[in-house]
Amino acid sequence: MSSIPQDLRYTADHEYVKPTADPSVVLVGITDYAQGELGDIVFLDLPSAGKAFGHHETFGTIEAVKAVSELYTPLAGEVIEVNARLADEPALVNTDPYGDGWMIKMKVDAAAVAALMDAAAYAKHLGQ
Repeated sequence: MSSIPQDLRYTADHEYVKPTADPSVVLVGITDYAQGELGDIVFLDLPSAGKAFGHHETFGTIEAVKAVSELYTPLAGEVIEVNARLADEPALVNTDPYGDGWMIKMKVDAAAVAALMDAAAYAKHLGQ
């Protein structure tokens, strides 16, 4: 069974949104379920800071031993930081998806976060 932290919001595409001290700034990554399905992560292609995205736009790709998958923005907003550690340590997505394995930090409409699935809805989506 996958780990589903209660304090995060989720998408049907298995991205998560993690709040920060600023309600309009969130961390985005993939869920424990997604990293488990992908297997060993070997490379990530992530955007640079300053790039703006609409809701559910492709913001990068994730390459695992099994497959290459697109990454989608859970919300519209602007990338304000990229997790630079992932360039040299892509396996952080496998070992700590909700911690050191976050991918991008975005400035978003804080009200839009509430529209994403909560932990219970995401667990139901997974059939857990």
